[in-house]
Amino acid sequence: MQTDLPLKDKVIIVTGGTGVLGEAFVKALARAGAAVGILGRNEQVAEERAALVNNQGGKAMTLLADVTDEQQLIAAREKIIAAWGRIDGLVNAAGGNIPDAVIQPGQDIFNLNITALEQVMRLNLFGTLLPTQVFGDAIRKNGSGSIVNISSVTSGLAVTRVLGYSLAKAAIESYTKWFAVELAKRYGDRIRMNTLIPGFFLTSQNKTLLTQPDGSLTNRGELIINKTPFNRFGNPDELTGALVFLLSDASRFVTGTGITVDGGFSVFSGV
Repeated sequence: MQTDLPLKDKVIIVTGGTGVLGEAFVKALARAGAAVGILGRNEQVAEERAALVNNQGGKAMTLLADVTDEQQLIAAREKIIAAWGRIDGLVNAAGGNIPDAVIQPGQDIFNLNITALEQVMRLNLFGTLLPTQVFGDAIRKNGSGSIVNISSVTSGLAVTRVLGYSLAKAAIESYTKWFAVELAKRYGDRIRMNTLIPGFFLTSQNKTLLTQPDGSLTNRGELIINKTPFNRFGNPDELTGALVFLLSDASRFVTGTGITVDGGFSVFSGV
C-alpha cells in the first residue's frame, strides 16, 4: 500500500470539476490521497466522476453550483463541511470563453460585443474570486491550506481573438499576487495562493478554433503548434504534477507565483 501520498487526508474543492481539465485534476488529486469535492453545473458528469473515484477506493462528492452564484457556493461549502469537517484546498478551474466574445478577423475592433466580454470576465475572474471568498473562509477556519487559480499563457501574451479571456486571466494573475501577499501578512505561511498557467490543451471550448472536424489543425492550431517547441498540444494529465505540488506541503514556501506548463510556448520567439 502506498503511504507517501502528498495530499493524504486533505479535503480539496475543484471548481470546473466537470470540464476536460477538471477531470484530470479530480483523478490526480484522488490518486494523491485527497477527498475531492467536484463542483460544477452538470450533475450527470459530476456524479459519474465521483462514482469513479469512490469505486476505486477514493473519496469524492458532487457539488452542484454555479461559480458566480454565492448562495449556491455557500450551500456546497456547508455540504462538504457537514460530511468531511473541513476544507484544506481549493482549485479554481472554472472558466473558459464564449463564442460571442471571440473576436473575428474581419470584425470592427471599435464595435466589440461588450456584453459578451463582460460575461467572460465575470465567469473567469469573479468565478475565481467568489469561490475563494466562500471556500477560503473555511480554509481560514481550518487553520491552513492552499488555493490554486488556473490562469493561462494568454495572461502575459497578446493572443489574437480572445480579448475577454486574456483580460480575465491577466486579472487573475494580478489578483493572485495581491491576495497571496494579504494572506501572508495575516496568516503567515499557513494559507497560500498560486497560479497554474497552462499553455494550449484541447478542451470543448477551444477545439473548434484549433482543429477541423476531421481532427486536422486549423490555421490557428498550426500557428500555435509552430510556436510550441514541443510541437504538440498538452495532455491534461501533464498539468497535474504541478497542481499536486502547489496543493501539497512540498510547496509550503511558495506563494504569489505561478508554474507555467506550456511546452515552451511562452518562451519561444517563433524564430
